[in-house]
Amino acid sequence: MTKLKLVMIGNGMAGVRTLEELLKVAPELYDITVFGAEPHPNYNRILLSPVLAGEQGFEDIVLNDLAWYRKHGIRLLLDRKVVRIDRSRRRVIAEDGSEADYDRLLIATGSTPFVLPIPGNALEGVIGYRDIADTRAMMATARTHKHAVVIGGGLLGLEAANGLRSRGMEVTVVHIADWLMERQLDRTASQLLQQSLEERGLKFLLARQTAELLDNGEGRVGAVRFKDGETIPADLVVMAAGIRPNAELAERAGLPCNRGILVNDTLQTYDPRIYAVGECASHRGTAYGLVAPLFEQARVCANHLAMLGFSRYLGSVTSTKLKVTGIELFSAGDFIGGEGT
Repeated sequence: MTKLKLVMIGNGMAGVRTLEELLKVAPELYDITVFGAEPHPNYNRILLSPVLAGEQGFEDIVLNDLAWYRKHGIRLLLDRKVVRIDRSRRRVIAEDGSEADYDRLLIATGSTPFVLPIPGNALEGVIGYRDIADTRAMMATARTHKHAVVIGGGLLGLEAANGLRSRGMEVTVVHIADWLMERQLDRTASQLLQQSLEERGLKFLLARQTAELLDNGEGRVGAVRFKDGETIPADLVVMAAGIRPNAELAERAGLPCNRGILVNDTLQTYDPRIYAVGECASHRGTAYGLVAPLFEQARVCANHLAMLGFSRYLGSVTSTKLKVTGIELFSAGDFIGGEGT
């Protein structure tokens, strides 16, 4: 029997978990090709903060090594960014010209950091925090520079700040809201967390709006200026002010998108041959950025790629954990409350 061709764009946690689930139930159904934009096999992105903090090495966070892809006969194309989906010819084309035909396509392109649209955001020393390359850049900067500013007091921002502090930098967290992690914590809990982090040497500027990043005269960031005119020094600025679903490729291919690639309860897009999972997908108006929902999506998507067709994804109830060693923080439920809560 001729195998069907499955192509996956993206080599992250949600996509590879979908392949793992698929191989459990239909190991012989597809010839699988995976395009990964990074030069690494699948790794645990959640553990980048312990790597930054020096608690783990990069090799410790690899989930599926190259041998795993070989064992399952998966053609893995690393460092190949897909630039076009040709839906009429059922083909994907990468930046370097490599191509692959598909019978089914799985888009798992994840998300991109939101970069504040302010003057100076393209200076050297201004980075997002999403992958191994960002983590390595932060570790290298910590060896040669002193002042770090993290813009964003959510989960990712606090983990980045803690990691940079543990590498010897003076770190200030700038947050536009009145308290830290306002999407997961009430004000009281947030103040307790802030107190614990201040005891570790972190500084906080809350309810501050960043207006521009200033050049140090050599093309590198040297300071952050706020809307009220105050300026603080910064050799490194980490943008951790949120993520955006990476749906641009799907959009260019004519797939309906609205804050993510629109999918139904089977994780299928409006093109029945194309599925999407993970942070790039929008299901019932929600794009999930936590790992538990993405793994639930992976199970359902694999069920339908395997042509079993009896599983549905109805959305997830999310919870949050902070990965800063020594601070045990877990948040779940409707923390804002309201009438009848």
